Amino acid sequence: MAIEPDTEQLAAIAAVAGTDADGPVVMLNLNRYRDRDEYMKYGIVAAGVLHRLGGRVLWQTETHQSVVGDETDDYDEVIAVWYPSRAAFVELATDPDCVAAHDHRRAGLERAAITCCVSGAEPVLAGF
Repeated sequence: MAIEPDTEQLAAIAAVAGTDADGPVVMLNLNRYRDRDEYMKYGIVAAGVLHRLGGRVLWQTETHQSVVGDETDDYDEVIAVWYPSRAAFVELATDPDCVAAHDHRRAGLERAAITCCVSGAEPVLAGF
C-alpha cells in the first residue's frame, strides 16, 4: 500500500512548481494508521517544516465510515493542509528533517492518499 508519493508523482508536482501555473493548493491527506503515536513523531517534524514554508493545517478530523467504496477506502483521519504553492509541498516532501523522520511515517501509516486541490491565495476558514 502506498504511503508516500512515488518518484513519478513527485516529479509531476515538481514540474508545475515554480512555473506561472503554480499557486496555492490544499493537499487533502487521507491516513489509515498502523501506529498513530509513531506517525505523530513524523507529524511534529512536518508541522515545523510546514510552518517555516508558510503552510498551515486548515482542519483535521477522524473518519468513522466510508459511504462509497470498499474496505480499501477506509481511513482513520482526514487532514486538509494549505500550501502557498506546489513548490512548498515539494520542499516539505524533500526537506532533510522530514526525510529523516520518514521512518516514523512509514511505521505509523498502513495506507495514505494525498489529493492536490486548487486553492485561493489565502486559506479561508468558513465561519471565522
